[in-house]
Amino acid sequence: MKYIFFLFLLFSSIYAKGLVQPDYTYKISSGLVTDILYNKQKLYCAADDGKIEVFNTKSKKKIQTIRLDKIKDFMGDEIDSKIFSLDMFNGSLLILSQDNGGYSRVHLFDATGLHVIISGSDRLNIIKAKFIDKDNILIALISNDIISYNIKSNKKNWTTQASMSKFSNFALNNDKSLVAIADESGIVHILATKDGAKTKTLRGQNVDNIFSIDFKRHVVLTGGQDRRAGVYNLKNGDAYYKTSKFFVYGVGLSPSGNLAAYSSDINNDVEVFNTNTREILGKYKATKMVVNSIYFINEKEFFINSSSPKVGYYKIK
Repeated sequence: MKYIFFLFLLFSSIYAKGLVQPDYTYKISSGLVTDILYNKQKLYCAADDGKIEVFNTKSKKKIQTIRLDKIKDFMGDEIDSKIFSLDMFNGSLLILSQDNGGYSRVHLFDATGLHVIISGSDRLNIIKAKFIDKDNILIALISNDIISYNIKSNKKNWTTQASMSKFSNFALNNDKSLVAIADESGIVHILATKDGAKTKTLRGQNVDNIFSIDFKRHVVLTGGQDRRAGVYNLKNGDAYYKTSKFFVYGVGLSPSGNLAAYSSDINNDVEVFNTNTREILGKYKATKMVVNSIYFINEKEFFINSSSPKVGYYKIK
């Protein structure tokens, strides 16, 4: 029995040494991180208690806190507004959060302050919101209705339903001309953001609900309940999947689409691989909490955002 225990400790130690630890770990003052954004040496960390903490990545110091107004729950009690997602365009920060009555609201934060773009009175159950350009945003509802919305005129440009399945997640490509939409069927639908026209349907690499998705250049990366990280190359038609030992909650692509990362085991450690050669480049130690997203700054640096107060910063060596 002692011999078996010794072997267990030995193999555990070897496995741990193979994991790359974060070069630095950022920690917010309270709550759990729900989404992150990096722009010009600033890391924006959204939290489930209604605030965004901003860190200077050079000094590693917190330089700003953006707070949203509290909302009321179904009992009329004041609660913090959970922030669902962040995006930025030309210095304007787009914030999707929870509002009264179970609906969603969208704020725009810029040099002039915090402005409500869409409120709970619009009665929309928005799951995700991202910029298309400075005047237009793309929003997705739980019904899988995808809406292009003009924030200047407060009017919809177009609305389409990606599929009859429940919406899971979406990701825009680098120039925001296309959006890849994932749902509970395991199928990915590619739409043009200018008019909502469907340009392509991707299937076969996931057979169950897709939790996470990324889209860089001509590469789409998915992570699902079937413990698969799916890769689709829209340029050459290549498609394959990597198998995880646990649900793949978080994925991320480098700006070129040449590198991919996904949560690869029950400890939510992250594996990075080359999407062209499929070669594994390293395995990175995250927190044991569910990975929400993996955010590449460039081809050598990335963040791992888990459902915890911490965000890890990593380098590929």
